[in-house]
Amino acid sequence: MPLTLEIVTPEAKVYSDTIDTVVIPTVEGEVGILPGHIPLLTQIQEGELRVTKGGQTQWLVVSGGFAQVEGDKVRVLAEHAIDEEKIDEKAVEDALKRAEQLLQDASTTDPAQFEHLQELVRFAGVQLDVKRRRR
Repeated sequence: MPLTLEIVTPEAKVYSDTIDTVVIPTVEGEVGILPGHIPLLTQIQEGELRVTKGGQTQWLVVSGGFAQVEGDKVRVLAEHAIDEEKIDEKAVEDALKRAEQLLQDASTTDPAQFEHLQELVRFAGVQLDVKRRRR
């Protein structure tokens, strides 16, 4: 019995397919989901999400949000998500530098913006880690 995985961000549906397994980064650690998994609602954190289908593994990077497992459906509602193949290393490095510079000027940044910048830095770091590891 396969699983149906859907990953959605505020901007778009990033992924939707029938899969064999998925490993999701959560605030409690990685959670592996196989067919027949018990119902689950968990908070995700920035990290590598691994999808296995037909013996092939696909990597995505996710950040912030929740994952829900119900029956044979896995739904990930994330602030940010991107397929490893779509990561533009140069663009991520540039964005990371800009965000780090803004964080250094934290005295002029309101707390909400500071937290948002920290999240972007973590998300960019995970993207670079995944992209560089898959070369």
